[in-house]
Amino acid sequence: MDEARARDVLAQADVVNGAAGSAELLALGENAVFAAGDVVVKVGRSTEHGGAALLDRARREVAIASYLARHDVPAVRPAKDEALVVDGHPVTVWHRIPAAVRPAEPRDLAELLKLVHALPAPTGFELPRRELLGGVERWLRLAGDAIDPADADYLRERRDGFAAAAAALTPRLPVGPIHGDALPRNVHVGPEGPVLVDLETFSSDLREHDLVVMALSRDRYGLPAEAYDGFVSTYGWDVREWEGCAVLRGARETASCAWVSQHAPSNPKALAEFRRRVGSLRDGDPAVRWYPF
Repeated sequence: MDEARARDVLAQADVVNGAAGSAELLALGENAVFAAGDVVVKVGRSTEHGGAALLDRARREVAIASYLARHDVPAVRPAKDEALVVDGHPVTVWHRIPAAVRPAEPRDLAELLKLVHALPAPTGFELPRRELLGGVERWLRLAGDAIDPADADYLRERRDGFAAAAAALTPRLPVGPIHGDALPRNVHVGPEGPVLVDLETFSSDLREHDLVVMALSRDRYGLPAEAYDGFVSTYGWDVREWEGCAVLRGARETASCAWVSQHAPSNPKALAEFRRRVGSLRDGDPAVRWYPF
């Protein structure tokens, strides 16, 4: 889906008071995201090009946002209570968040995760499990011949091993709602404080999933120790004290490595980063720095 097609769908949806042509394009990926006036509109891919799953996800994302609103969790709010289908494309409409007053910090994320992790299961719909490793095969297939087949096989073996190990874990925290991609980039700090954004990975699973993300950020991506300590202090517990932490970390490292591989055919920097990551996994070196991509 290109921008022109997305704008055509936006115009047909008639949700921005005739401003489709002048709407600001914020992002163009799995969704085209437009801002116009006091709303943000997400246009998903057509059902003819893999969008059926996106339609289900769009409907669930709106339901999740309404669920969070009922429980007073600061998060993006839908401007329409259901996803629309416009010329075969899922379309969702959201209230626009005021401009950020500062960058989000790990402690802001921890504050919101405490609220999410205290939530009961929603009624009226079910949250999926967090399929952290579910995309590995698709990403490796997209990488194709750009990566060493031995590296692809190695990641498949890691995926299978960590999937089995994760299924056998005994959690320290109660199982329940999680954000699923708990990073400061998915928090927006507006005039009234931090709010959660990007609810597409919201799930029901081990709460530890949300906490391991930041532990890995500290160990692999250069998050300063004091920033991680602020996250732990605000949340109230360090997931690294849990014996299952290494398993979830290993699963996430496997997924993150495979995710980069899909960009290798067209991007030499992605191929270099993939090789750095898979090499560190093969060497069993947990301290090799990884770089966001």
